Amino acid sequence: MPVIIPNDLPARDTLARENIFFMDESQAFRQDIRPLEIAIVNLMPTKIATETQLIRLLGNTPLQVRIKLITTETYKSKNTPEEHLLSFYSGFSDIKDLKFDGMIITGAPVEKLEFSEVDYWEELVQIMDYSRTHVTSTLHICWGAQAGLYHHYGVPKYLLREKIFGVFPQRVLVKGNNLLKGFDDVFYVPHSRYTEVRRKDIDQIPELVVLADSDQSGVCIAASRNGRQIFLTGHGEYDPLTLSTEYNRDLDQGLPICIPQNYYCGDDPAQEPIVTWRGHANLLYYNWLNYSVYQATPYNLNEITGWQEEAW
Repeated sequence: MPVIIPNDLPARDTLARENIFFMDESQAFRQDIRPLEIAIVNLMPTKIATETQLIRLLGNTPLQVRIKLITTETYKSKNTPEEHLLSFYSGFSDIKDLKFDGMIITGAPVEKLEFSEVDYWEELVQIMDYSRTHVTSTLHICWGAQAGLYHHYGVPKYLLREKIFGVFPQRVLVKGNNLLKGFDDVFYVPHSRYTEVRRKDIDQIPELVVLADSDQSGVCIAASRNGRQIFLTGHGEYDPLTLSTEYNRDLDQGLPICIPQNYYCGDDPAQEPIVTWRGHANLLYYNWLNYSVYQATPYNLNEITGWQEEAW
């Protein structure tokens, strides 16, 4: 089944070229199917690129998925055209009385700031609190994962001496977990961040479990034991050239940046990147939609209730 997107969303052309199965709202209206309702809280400055990356993964399942794009009201994006935001995005005040099967909270390039220093922190706190009672399962990505772990569980983040930048091997720590069904023992995930959360802090929280980690990039996937909150410190949604774009951007700005590890053929930026993460990224989102969302959500969205700490 397809992912349902707004009729004129720019991602449409890219998805069509890639043969991703999608359906616009006018087509979906004619089908008598209750789609999964997924809210995407897009905090990235490159909103159009991030929309496309996430929709690509959400569309690779047999489930019908309808997305709702959410942006902050207390901070206006400087890198996305205003007409795009007005056409396709809603604010939290527009959706606060609605319920969703799933929610995705993206990363944001603000990890060097203290959480309280982020312009939209109080608004994001409201959204994260809302997710406890109005969303079946929430997926947090990169800084969004750090923000969720800090707000819900008090897990701190730490500034790194240098940026974790590249594609790193991750170990599966909990075999048989629904989120990692079908995973190999080792899989690869892109990372791009200046801060980290540490396993020793997460291990002290009884409600949380670390599902995958890496000697090089640290905690990769953590989750609440009831599957309601998922935390991904990397970027499985990244396109093949996303790290290359970030690398060249920082070079052009004269910022200190190392060649992304395990990414270019022969670690040579003149060569093409080697894509090693897309298969497991698709499987992760498939498993999240199936086991954490579809299998757990009620048919009537109004029946979604607050957290319960039963085992996943």
